[in-house]
Amino acid sequence: MTMTNTPLLSDRPFLGFGLGLRPSHYESILNDTPGIDWFEIISENYLVPGGKPLHYLDRVRERFPLVMHGVSLSIGSPDTLNREYLKQLRLLADRIEPKWISDHLCWTGAHGINAHDLLPLPYTEEALQHVVARVGEVQNYLGRRLLLENVSSYVTYPESEMNEWEFLREIAVRADCLILLDINNIYVSSVNHEFDPLTYLDAIPADRVWQFHLAGHRNLGDYIIDTHDEPVIDPVWRLYTHAVRRFGNVSTMIERDDNIPPLTELLAELDYARHLAAEAPRQASATVAFT
Repeated sequence: MTMTNTPLLSDRPFLGFGLGLRPSHYESILNDTPGIDWFEIISENYLVPGGKPLHYLDRVRERFPLVMHGVSLSIGSPDTLNREYLKQLRLLADRIEPKWISDHLCWTGAHGINAHDLLPLPYTEEALQHVVARVGEVQNYLGRRLLLENVSSYVTYPESEMNEWEFLREIAVRADCLILLDINNIYVSSVNHEFDPLTYLDAIPADRVWQFHLAGHRNLGDYIIDTHDEPVIDPVWRLYTHAVRRFGNVSTMIERDDNIPPLTELLAELDYARHLAAEAPRQASATVAFT
């Protein structure tokens, strides 16, 4: 696959406002036709040769656009890329024809050991070159650009030579990939590491951002953990408003992975995101507080 290295804002699809597809909502989605524009699936939940998950996925696909979101690529790991996993991803993509495929800018294990977590990388030139090369391999194999998501982080590395947003920007440009910008993760990391989240947003190239994530988290006092088990809080909504002003119409979804409420509650959050996105261009770029 030959990348153009010049993604254009005019080429960016706008899917509208979506949710993560979760089994507890399958029947409501198919029976009630809720006000949802699209769904994001966790790729690993459907890497099976048959059964109930694929049955429902095929039915949802008939009515809604889908995107694939993975948690197992481990793009920053020193281990070789998992070719069997990539093969399964490609087969699933061939089946459901997603608008795009995403995963996380992180590593999830090394030397054959899976940490079952999305671990941040050291922000060094060496790590940057390593990730860029691996993204190139993945994109060539899948035949499409990959979206990489910024993760929330709770540690830093003394070896880092740049900050997170510089690292993310350089990978997107050098690897010619795209970005899934998680607004909640930016907020979480900004509190944990004491940086200005607006500085982060303003450093990211607009033409690379194709999707937003919104989610809730758990505040433990001295630090915040990205848990996806609570509603989106006001400071994250304010940061989202700034992101819409900065990047324009970007496909937006709400993640909820635990303590999953009835679908009606998530639809109310989604409607609020729609409202903020519609109002954001009319608002002046005033100083925003995120505490």
